[in-house]
Amino acid sequence: MKFKHSLLLTFLILFIDQALKIYIKTSYHMGQENVLFQSIPWLRFHFIENEGMAYGWKLGGDWGKIALTVFRLVAVAFGTYYILDIIKKKYHVGYIVCVTFIYAGAIGNLIDSLFYGMVFEASDPYLQNLAHGIWQNGFQGGYAGFLHGKVVDMLYMPIIEDAYFPTWFPLWGGESFMFFRPVFNIADASISGGVFAILIFQSRFFPAVETPKAPAQETETPTE
Repeated sequence: MKFKHSLLLTFLILFIDQALKIYIKTSYHMGQENVLFQSIPWLRFHFIENEGMAYGWKLGGDWGKIALTVFRLVAVAFGTYYILDIIKKKYHVGYIVCVTFIYAGAIGNLIDSLFYGMVFEASDPYLQNLAHGIWQNGFQGGYAGFLHGKVVDMLYMPIIEDAYFPTWFPLWGGESFMFFRPVFNIADASISGGVFAILIFQSRFFPAVETPKAPAQETETPTE
């Protein structure tokens, strides 16, 4: 696999990720939810914004947001070097593809953190407004400065909801539960998919090298 192929895959993932985020940001009000296919009721769009890491995790405060964005910048810079290195060393193609997925996902969320605050209006959960982008008529200005953008999330898959643990279940007996609760985006899915694939197929990506056995030494039988 060549670096240009890795770049092409990266751009493809970024295009899908950013196109969907821009569509959701400018077409949905905060908290709006739609079922995508009536035959698959658990596959939905649900618009929220995430101030921190994947799946709603975050670092507290303004400095936490800046630290996270800077960390993403460093990770992306290192990722570029790392992909070039593993391609040069001819690592397994599957492993390079997985690393590229992780790399593209990191860039996708980094773009949101760097620029979305400047190029989009705020999506107000109380006003239920549709936010304008800087390229649209009626744009009133961005909601935050450089490094302070929020990550747009929209993929919601509550495969099991309104369910309850049986009463005999330890600790949570009788309590309600839902699977899968987090709202995420294409970049998050790209990162998670790449990591899981590496864990699942690591034996194929990094086959064990057998140590050659030393030849058996013949022992001489002493003669009388």
